[in-house]
Formats: sequence, C-alpha cells, structure tokens
Amino acid sequence: MAKRNSGRRGRSRKQRPGGSSAKDASSAKDASGARVPARTASGLTQAPSPDERPQAPWHPLPLSELLILVGTIVTVIGLRRAGHGFAAAAPALVAGVVAVMIGTVEVTLREHRSGYRSHALILALLPVVAFHSAVILIVAAFTPAPRALSIGLLPLDVALYALLFKLLRARFIDARRERTFAGRG
Repeated sequence: MAKRNSGRRGRSRKQRPGGSSAKDASSAKDASGARVPARTASGLTQAPSPDERPQAPWHPLPLSELLILVGTIVTVIGLRRAGHGFAAAAPALVAGVVAVMIGTVEVTLREHRSGYRSHALILALLPVVAFHSAVILIVAAFTPAPRALSIGLLPLDVALYALLFKLLRARFIDARRERTFAGRG
C-alpha cells in the first residue's frame, strides 16, 4: 500500500495576498485599500461579487460607522451624567441612542437591499415598535394608558411583524439572486 503523503506537500488552495487571480483582475483597490469594482470598456462598473459588502453612496467616508461611534460615545456620556439626575442625562442619552440607531439602520438596510446579508428580523421589528409606541403615546395623551391596551395591541403587532418579515425576506431573496447572477457574468 502506497503512502499518500510521501513528504511532498500539495499545492495550497489558499489565496496569497500578493498573488493575482480572476477576482483581482475584476476589481481594483482605492486609496483606502478597499476593493472597488473595476470599470468595463463601456465605463460602467461591474456588479460586486456576493462576498463583497455593498458600498455606501458616500464611500470612502465611513459616515454610518462614524455616526455609530459618536452615538456610542454620547450615550456613555449620558449614562455618566445619569448619576446627577435624569434631566441632565436625558438629552445626551436620546441623542446618542438616536445616532446609533440611524447609523445601524442605514447599514442594515443597505446590506439587506443589496442581497449581501439578511436583516429581515431587525428591519421588520422597527416599524412594529414605532407603531406600538405611537398608539400608546397617542392614547396616553388623552387618557391614562391602561396596560390592557399593550396586551390588546399584541396580536396586531404580531400580524404586522409577520407581514413585514415575509415581504422583507422575499425582497432579500430576490436581491441575493440578482447579486449572485450578476457576480457570475
């Protein structure tokens, strides 16, 4: 019986950083080192491969990431001020949480709509939370909001969530299919 590994090592399938391949030929790097789709002879850019994160319209400025970072810092500042009273901490807490939320929603929506990664769970939950909160706040403005209202809204919340999740998941599957076929061409 012959030895399989007779001291010779097979060729590694791992891509080397300096080596060239078909993937390197189809995309270039910008000044920040991020991959950008290569331009075709007609001047149009090729579609990104299914493995590449979609770029923001304001690329190379990492606006969403900066918004998340600044929002996190402002939230921590607000939490530190909470020891001095809620009135001193409330503006910083609200501003920080809103900044983090805007940055996060932008990234998740861009990734979801491009077919890169599904965020249907999060994106379906946000309108449901907004709807539920709006109903409670409107009712609380006119009457003392009973706890039974939140429980009564629960079946409506679940139905709305299920509908939005189904629509968002179908949109992601279509975008993923388009992205996969575009990457092959």
